[in-house]
Amino acid sequence: MNEKNSQQKTILLIDDEVNLQQLMKIALKSRKYTIETASNGLEGLEKLKILKPDLIILDMNMPKMGGLEFYQKICDDTNHPKYPVLVLTARANMEQLFKELNIDGFMAKPFEVADLLHEVDTIIEKKSNDNIKITSAGVREPRKICIVENDPAILSKIGSIFLESGYIVNPATNGTEGIARISGNLPDVALVHLGLVDLPGDMVILKLKFMAKTQNVKYILYTQQTVDKTDVIQKISEKEGIDRLIKYVDLRDLLRAANEVLQEKAKTND
Repeated sequence: MNEKNSQQKTILLIDDEVNLQQLMKIALKSRKYTIETASNGLEGLEKLKILKPDLIILDMNMPKMGGLEFYQKICDDTNHPKYPVLVLTARANMEQLFKELNIDGFMAKPFEVADLLHEVDTIIEKKSNDNIKITSAGVREPRKICIVENDPAILSKIGSIFLESGYIVNPATNGTEGIARISGNLPDVALVHLGLVDLPGDMVILKLKFMAKTQNVKYILYTQQTVDKTDVIQKISEKEGIDRLIKYVDLRDLLRAANEVLQEKAKTND
């Protein structure tokens, strides 16, 4: 994040852990951000009466008013927050978090300050439309894919197909883990099973498309070809954020789809 872009950006930091709050404040000020703080959701709402922050960093567990209640109070009628939100949460809370919130990013406690700064810079730049895409200048790199599938046998088969084709494979066994892996190590393409055990695959993609960091990943939603799913699949295919919907007969259909999506992306970038 360059100094020019960050000078006029305001961050509202809401966390009741005084030491952590001060550490984050010092680190963010080093990036030339303007920082306002609150120790709970009630104080945060008071701050919003006079502030229009470019980002809210929100802890989930706080006294008086916790992060979830605060989040609900700043959402519009479509259940989306009026400001970009980066959530701080314990890993044990992640599954419930992703079911209930539409957020721009998350940090699982404990975290490294450098990782926090990177996440904040990414969100601020994306929301400011100031992203600069840095290419590898002609250097050919292996393509990366994250496969989100809860059936271990199918996951192994799909992973083997992509490994044999030269992909770097990052597997996840449910939607919550998939969100964490995709946001933590950005792939070129994500392959997400529709029928995941914790979150529907289309919802996983929607959550990731809402996060600034993961918006540009290509997403393929897949399910096995069956007659009884036709109407449901048609409705899902129309949802925003899904780059391709595949009803596979042969698992190699997924490899072909991934290759096609990445070829289309390369043509668009040329």
